[in-house]
Amino acid sequence: MADIEIHIDGSLARAARHLIKVSARTIGARAGIDPLELKQYEKGANVLDERSIHALAESLAHYGAVFIPEDSVGGVGVRRKFTRTGVKMIENWESEGGPVADDDI
Repeated sequence: MADIEIHIDGSLARAARHLIKVSARTIGARAGIDPLELKQYEKGANVLDERSIHALAESLAHYGAVFIPEDSVGGVGVRRKFTRTGVKMIENWESEGGPVADDDI
């Protein structure tokens, strides 16, 4: 995945995590961050170094968050990588059962 060019703060990280509906435990495990520290960061605490913030952004992007940089029209933001229909299809596929495995989405 390409490097994330945006510096995310706690509120943007929290918004991204809730938007993609992934737990702090899952995001933290992929990013190598303690879930409690992640939640503290989301609430405004300065507990993560630059490496951890970058790993957090990469983890959120892996699970479907797309970060929108600030421009002349507006500030930073986040949206889903997938359309509403795509998200619904993925949720249906995941609830069909069968073995759980890593995938590329």
